[in-house]
Amino acid sequence: MDDMGNFNTKEKELHAEEIAVLGVPFDRNSSFRRGSESAPLRIMEALFCESANMWTENLIDLRLVSGWRILDALELLDTRTVFTQIKGKINNLLKRKARVISLGGDHSITYPIIQAYGKKYSELSILQLDAHPDLYNELDGNRYSHACPFARIMEEGLVKRLVQVGVRTLTGHQREQAKRFGVEIIEMREIDRADEAIFDGPLYLSLDMDCLDPAFAPGVSHHEPGGMSTRDVLRIIQNLKGELVGADIVEYNPERDPQGITGMVAGKLLKEIIGRMLEEKN
Repeated sequence: MDDMGNFNTKEKELHAEEIAVLGVPFDRNSSFRRGSESAPLRIMEALFCESANMWTENLIDLRLVSGWRILDALELLDTRTVFTQIKGKINNLLKRKARVISLGGDHSITYPIIQAYGKKYSELSILQLDAHPDLYNELDGNRYSHACPFARIMEEGLVKRLVQVGVRTLTGHQREQAKRFGVEIIEMREIDRADEAIFDGPLYLSLDMDCLDPAFAPGVSHHEPGGMSTRDVLRIIQNLKGELVGADIVEYNPERDPQGITGMVAGKLLKEIIGRMLEEKN
């Protein structure tokens, strides 16, 4: 396991209950600017970058430990059926008892992923780290925009609970949507309450890179000042209360990250999510 290439594997080689890291290179539902399609590869390059190491902060050496694999990225060739393709892939992985970490891509990919997860886990909760609540009924005529996935998820009753942390862009419409769906929001201005997010049963983590302040993660499409530090996010991951069964990292845009700063942050967060899942498994 000397480099990233030696980790890549086919779905059929995945063992039961392993952690599967899956690239989902799709950004056609981005509203402002595209570019996150190329993020999965950049995140993996950062994870294996020789400037760092593969040890988590809780001293798990990911190069040596078993229980996780990087799968070949999805080839999303037909944009008309992309959600069906994503949902089908996640369904297949869940049938193999995998815990999937999906690397986007824009945030719209979370909707088909949760369609699959909600089918398997009837008591699923989501912890969403994000500058935006993504609860619009539609944006620019698109009900599947990256600004809308959690409206679709809640409409379909796919989860029992949605908790959003770090939000700092609420609008009147989205506040009404949150009230309608019973969404729990811990806004960025009250981030000290993040420890109150305690979950029973299966938990899915959806991590939008713009939850971070642009000073820590400039490589996102929507810069929203006043966000979390990298340490804030790491603390949340490391202290999660719940059974972490899946996760995604979305909205990293390498086109706005010429120095690779945000890519290294995303790689660090991925490393800690894998470590958190491995600790739970063991």
